[in-house]
Amino acid sequence: EATDDDVIQAATAVGAHEFIMDFENGYDTVLVERGQNLSLGQRQLLSFARAIIADPRILVMDEATARVDSATEAVIQQALKELLKGRTSFVIAHRLSTIRGADRIVVLEGGQIKESGTHDELLALNGLYSRLYRMTYESRDGVTAGVNGANGNGHQPFPMPVTSSISPTSGDPGNQTIATQ
Repeated sequence: EATDDDVIQAATAVGAHEFIMDFENGYDTVLVERGQNLSLGQRQLLSFARAIIADPRILVMDEATARVDSATEAVIQQALKELLKGRTSFVIAHRLSTIRGADRIVVLEGGQIKESGTHDELLALNGLYSRLYRMTYESRDGVTAGVNGANGNGHQPFPMPVTSSISPTSGDPGNQTIATQ
């Protein structure tokens, strides 16, 4: 069972402490069923804090940054860095920013491995990952990235979510391995 100090440390590590302290009753606030009195980002950060307290050796994250705005995504990205330290993790995400820092990305299409490497290596391949990356970031800069999100041949660049497997290597908990689907 976690102590109050454990809970506060975990909440602080993932960036949840500040919003918790904004509640009238702070850490003693009663949450309604399914956390409906919290924003999606707040619920996600509390989930991360619970995971830090549980300290699993293997962690599976499914769409950790889905359905959140850019500002909330930045907070969640920082929290993910803390959460993933020193553990093997599988991260499933559509947003490339979620997996960009991994040391290995495996790109899957139609259930088949198409590419593998670091973010920079995959960009240099100029393949599926590179096309999706360009579409994502060119469209943010106001550059047209294809008709209706297609890659020019009528096919969507990633028909399935991005799957990331993050695990520490070489004794350095900052190193990560990621697979992309």
